[in-house]
Amino acid sequence: MVVVTWMADIASLVSRGTDPDATRRLLLQAAYAEILRHGYQAASLTRILQDTGLTKGALYHHFDNKRALGFAVIDEVIAPMVHRYWIAPLARHDGDPIGSISECIGMAAGRIDDETLRLGCPLNNLAQEMSPIDEGFRQRIGAVFAQWRLALANALEQGVADGVVVANIDPEAVSIFLVAALEGCLGMAKTTQDRDMLLACGSGILDYLERLRINS
Repeated sequence: MVVVTWMADIASLVSRGTDPDATRRLLLQAAYAEILRHGYQAASLTRILQDTGLTKGALYHHFDNKRALGFAVIDEVIAPMVHRYWIAPLARHDGDPIGSISECIGMAAGRIDDETLRLGCPLNNLAQEMSPIDEGFRQRIGAVFAQWRLALANALEQGVADGVVVANIDPEAVSIFLVAALEGCLGMAKTTQDRDMLLACGSGILDYLERLRINS
């Protein structure tokens, strides 16, 4: 996995003492992997330290407690991933927002390996687990979803203005539907452990998007 390779590279930097930020990044990536596999509440700081080879002192130098570490995973690992894969591409849609959204979905499907299928979406997992019981988690998770929806709505609104997206839509409502549908696809695939379920669901979203396009 890419995560494992990145952790190994950072661990090498930590061992050589060549990067003052490497320890924090290593802890964050290990915590992200631990939370993805076990959920936040069952995540073990002991396992995180074992995976990184770091000490408790190094952990608590960067994070006051497990909750602070969890917040940082959202802010510094998950949110940038959502921005990279779902938000940034929409800012450069080159006059074809439907094509850009569809491309994001296709690229996401290509990144889903067997482990991702088994573990699901890290953002949605945390939303389901922590939003009902921790306001700090709920606000951070909600902010990431809000940024994603805003990027979709802005792209669609611009598409309407440019005459390439049908005018009789509410871009904000469509963005809500798209995020919910995408997360629902991953949730069903995680539950069934069925890649065909994921692909069929994604295909339905792509068909819906094409119906929003004004054919030239």
